[in-house]
Amino acid sequence: MATEALIERLLDAEQGPSPSAIDALHDLLDDATIETSAMPKSVAEAARLVGLSTPTLRYYEQEGLVRPGRNASGYREYSALDLRRLVFLTRMRLSGMTMTDLKRYILLVEQGPSTIPERRRIMLDQQARIARQIRELGLALEITEYKIRVYEGHPEG
Repeated sequence: MATEALIERLLDAEQGPSPSAIDALHDLLDDATIETSAMPKSVAEAARLVGLSTPTLRYYEQEGLVRPGRNASGYREYSALDLRRLVFLTRMRLSGMTMTDLKRYILLVEQGPSTIPERRRIMLDQQARIARQIRELGLALEITEYKIRVYEGHPEG
């Protein structure tokens, strides 16, 4: 499932009985799309599933953000864990997280549990950036809604 379709399902799930987007995300990632028992995916399959281009996947690999395994022929194979990481990376990039912060975060993840305090700090910083973006988008929405109300009576102007 492409990332856009995943997001649509998450947004729809938030309207239903699921208590949180995280629960909905886990439910969706555990369905037939990305399972722990699923066969590894090729670069093209992984790109299609997460809605990224194959050059982007290769770039993420070059930057050390994801490290897919290789099959006997030397081709990349993306595991369920790799796909979950790609979904995370996609969401963080969409939210404005810098490549520098992402690389630092992934490096810390790979160093293990002793880095949890620093990872938490990175996520708190990101949370603050996202909260600000939401406030800014709220202002943009208010202005847009105002203009729509104005134009309802004055279409030429």
